[in-house]
Amino acid sequence: MTTIGASRRPPLLTVQSLRKEFSSGGIFARSTQLVAVNNVTFSLDRGEGVALVGESGSGKSTIARLLLRLIKPDGGRILLDGTDVLAREPRKASMAYRGRVQMVFQDPFGSLNPVHTVAHHLARPLLRHGKAGKGDVAARSVALLKTVGLEPPEDFLHRHPYELSGGQRQRVAVARALAVEPDLLVADEPTSMLDVSIRVGILNLLARLKKDRRLAILLITHDLASARYLADRFLVLYRGRVVEAGPSRDLIASPAHPYTRTLLASASDASRALPGSRSGKTPGGAETGCPYYGLCSERMEVCRTVDPEPYPLPGRSVRCHLYSESALALER
Repeated sequence: MTTIGASRRPPLLTVQSLRKEFSSGGIFARSTQLVAVNNVTFSLDRGEGVALVGESGSGKSTIARLLLRLIKPDGGRILLDGTDVLAREPRKASMAYRGRVQMVFQDPFGSLNPVHTVAHHLARPLLRHGKAGKGDVAARSVALLKTVGLEPPEDFLHRHPYELSGGQRQRVAVARALAVEPDLLVADEPTSMLDVSIRVGILNLLARLKKDRRLAILLITHDLASARYLADRFLVLYRGRVVEAGPSRDLIASPAHPYTRTLLASASDASRALPGSRSGKTPGGAETGCPYYGLCSERMEVCRTVDPEPYPLPGRSVRCHLYSESALALER
């Protein structure tokens, strides 16, 4: 994580030890606590893309909801330009915060109200956040549609979402997010519900915005090809914790954590599922040791009893006993 110091500008976003628990169980069942996000720490700069990568249930979308202030964390800090937003706005996010942090949702068919036109979807944030007046809202809406590649824009303004293709709807959703001129865009599986032929266009759009507008993008995905295309860094999540973090190119070329290797192998072979993913359940690890113990083919005795801390490697960190000093000494 980038250190915040007085001598340099802090990262746009800094997340420190973020934690979220959910209760499960009902009236006739004993309540249990599920740790969905477990002490997650990372930073994100302007013009940078970071991908949260992991299978379903790893905590990716929960982190997105925490950053958007849709749910309240049970611990940790969220800093925007070095300011702790949870301390400043403990109950709910301010309009200013929501203007700086925007989201593009996974489902382009459900994220736009079918009753309203494209013009309405763009005018509402422009007017509410003071980015346009009634006299120039139409011109600003046209400019937004041009930015996201919907040409001629006048042809789209008065259409309803049901009159658009999936790719066109997602471009409108991006335009709506851009209307408030955000610093950070959280993109939750933005291409997963689109045809393969359309996905590249959306990724090209996001990559261009990242470069031209210095827009920071937090990409949430299980699609490693998309993540590699857009993200400068990967954060690999397993059961709510970051098990490996580093430059995307390095992680794909030489994954260090056994789970990262399994994730990449599954991505390269569409017929191969992650262990436990077909049933929707992942076998548990040891109660006091590494959560990946039950699935790891490289587990050691220490993995059963001791939960590993993140170990620093050149250019990255990995939470695995394979890289502890004691394990490395045994290898020598």
